[in-house]
Amino acid sequence: MHEQPLQRHLPQIIDDLAARGWSRLDNVLPASLTHELAEECRKRARAGALNPAGVGRGQGLAVREGIRGDSIQWLEHGQSAPSDGYLQAMDELRSALNQAFYLGLEDFECHFACYPPGAFYQKHLDRFRDDDRRTVTAVYYLNEAWQAEHGGALRLYLADETELDVLPSAGTLVLFISAELPHEVLPATRERLSLTGWFRRR
Repeated sequence: MHEQPLQRHLPQIIDDLAARGWSRLDNVLPASLTHELAEECRKRARAGALNPAGVGRGQGLAVREGIRGDSIQWLEHGQSAPSDGYLQAMDELRSALNQAFYLGLEDFECHFACYPPGAFYQKHLDRFRDDDRRTVTAVYYLNEAWQAEHGGALRLYLADETELDVLPSAGTLVLFISAELPHEVLPATRERLSLTGWFRRR
């Protein structure tokens, strides 16, 4: 079982979300776990387990590569030790968010996301029109030795009408209020891996 260093980041996460609705932190989890998660994502991709991601939900779900070009697979408890380690860390974070903000967060849903070179995801919000349970978005990056020239940034459109580009470097965690922060994924010149999830309220 991996020791989780997430605990030391919790005060910063709480302060950031309270003050501005988003937080960006580096080296949030052990480098060994991050590497194992990246290897697991690649293994699932090689096995054909990742499927093209859709847009919308329910009967309105459709694959639209002109909007998003990633392939995904949802995490479930018991699939592997690395994924269980990540889900355990996110459950710890869920408890801290509930304690700080009384959000009533009940669970966390999460998937691996693999963007091939050139793929992107157009500007959007993370909350469905007919389902407001997604409350806080969490994106954890798995890409070692990522350079600015590789592209692939997560672009956040902030409340003060400025933009913030976050490179998808291994160990970086981005959190934001799902219904409030438009964002997009810019194209990259190399494969781009992440774990994307949502803390959902009752």
